[in-house]
Amino acid sequence: MILRRLQLLFVVPLMAAALPATAADSVSAFVGMWKLDPGHSQLIDQMKVEAAGANRYSFNFSGDNVETIVTDGTDQPGLYGTTMSVTVRDGRHWKGVRKKDGHIQLVGLWELSPDGRTLTDDFTGYHDNGSTTKLHYIYQRIAGAAMVGGKPTFAGTWESTTEDVHSKVEVEVRAFEGDGLTFVNAGGQVVQSLHFDGKDYPGSGGSAPAGYVSSGRRISERAVERVDKVNGKVLYTQQIEVSPDGRVLTVTVHVPGREKPDVMVFDRE
Repeated sequence: MILRRLQLLFVVPLMAAALPATAADSVSAFVGMWKLDPGHSQLIDQMKVEAAGANRYSFNFSGDNVETIVTDGTDQPGLYGTTMSVTVRDGRHWKGVRKKDGHIQLVGLWELSPDGRTLTDDFTGYHDNGSTTKLHYIYQRIAGAAMVGGKPTFAGTWESTTEDVHSKVEVEVRAFEGDGLTFVNAGGQVVQSLHFDGKDYPGSGGSAPAGYVSSGRRISERAVERVDKVNGKVLYTQQIEVSPDGRVLTVTVHVPGREKPDVMVFDRE
């Protein structure tokens, strides 16, 4: 949901490790522009919302990453150096905004169904280059009471397997110092240059939080694994595979505490 752009911000879907003699071929297989194919991807989002007092809610978007927010529309400390605000427009309509250094990163417009069983999210991500990413999610309640005091409640566990991507989502991969690669995510918000020795390498860019690093290993000739962390805590583990013809890149993203992975399919442009 409002943290969804931790994936669009941080999921930079390629990696390798300790390249063999065919390093040039291994690097070139990944270099280029890749465009997300929503029709063949499965983007699963999950969040937990718990009441934490009068007008206060705790939001858990992955693992043990919890933010407790007063729903009065003010900017409050959030994850990874961001702020988050939640405005209650009425009983079934909320607005969530995440910022970094005062600049809006994400806006989510949430609408709860009258029976409290379905939640929709019109999501917009704002990138450093002025572009935006727009997605529409439909969430189903998988835990928690739908009605409290005869009224629908946002508190509960929500999962979405339905998303409409209304924007072009791209990842660029460049060669870096011979045997390395530079990854640039959507909008240039996170840039990462890596050598493939299994060590942690820091990311850069306006949306990269302090302490953000990645490491990886090679699984096979065309498949690799990448682990992204912030201050030593794992954000995602990704298994990435390039098709034999080099035209399709499949990224399976495992989020701590979540049973079902995201599967992101990219086509070479």
